[in-house]
Amino acid sequence: MKTGTGKRIAAIILVIAVFAGFNLSMYQLLTRRLSNNFSGATQAKMIDVKNYLPHTEGSDLPQIDASLKLTEDLPVLDGAAALVPVYATVVHSVYPEGCVTYEGGVFSDDNFYGENFAADSAMQYNNTVRGYKAIVDGTTDILFCAAPSAEQKQYAEDNGVELVYVPIGLEAFVFFVNENNPVDDLTAEQIRKIYACEYTNWSQVGGANRMINPVTRLEGSGSQTMFEAFMGDYEIGTKSPLAITGASIGFSFRYYMDGIVGNHAVKMLSVNGVYPSAENIQNRSYPIVTQFYAIYRADNENGNIPILIDWLLSDEGQTLIEQTGYVRIKETLIE
Repeated sequence: MKTGTGKRIAAIILVIAVFAGFNLSMYQLLTRRLSNNFSGATQAKMIDVKNYLPHTEGSDLPQIDASLKLTEDLPVLDGAAALVPVYATVVHSVYPEGCVTYEGGVFSDDNFYGENFAADSAMQYNNTVRGYKAIVDGTTDILFCAAPSAEQKQYAEDNGVELVYVPIGLEAFVFFVNENNPVDDLTAEQIRKIYACEYTNWSQVGGANRMINPVTRLEGSGSQTMFEAFMGDYEIGTKSPLAITGASIGFSFRYYMDGIVGNHAVKMLSVNGVYPSAENIQNRSYPIVTQFYAIYRADNENGNIPILIDWLLSDEGQTLIEQTGYVRIKETLIE
């Protein structure tokens, strides 16, 4: 009896030791390494919408002295996360107080996107994927967004909707890594080969001897659509399951990273030797410059839509673009 009890105790101790050893090995292999390497590069937070609420004391919106004031038939504005400051500033500068309303009467950030705009609110926040659906379905009048994906174009076509895309500003598409990564510059070709999994170790591009973890974004998001266009003829490769133990590289739009997220633990890379500064975006020396748009349905009869878009392309409107951290488009457009 005593011998059987001793064996059971020994077996229990052995099981505990095995689990402890497994947990310790996983900590050494993954947890400790990930907490002290470059892999936090893509852990950017979502935009905190409450910082960009129109007609709210203490908001981060710039003060624009707009000559245009709309009081009725207000176009409902919506857009991507990165462009919340732009269209929220439009509402703040051009629309009357009280036009932004919330379910329950007050703003709440207790949900995924951090918004509870009421159905009758002149400002909405659906982000890119839901925003394109909203503009096609007619619940939004003007969508502030990057170019659509093939699926989003198809959704509009399937619903017999023609969308009008008006370029209103310029932005850079950027790649970023952890601040401790010694790599500061990559060529566009090197980046494509990283995401095609032709390069799998940072030492192949002048960095440390560490695996590369190329991180992508949600399908249909503005940044993922832009990334797929950037890849051109290169196919996105299948990375090794062990890549999560390596050093990450991610992508986004410049102002979302620099102006909204403001994560000082990551750094934007120069591409082909050119850093994505506002000056280099405007003069097109940075190689990945894109337009962002004010998008509306061609059959939308709200007369304030063309008035508002014309104002966005005026000097006042372009000043708003600059004041929110983006680059004015002026008269030069990208074909």
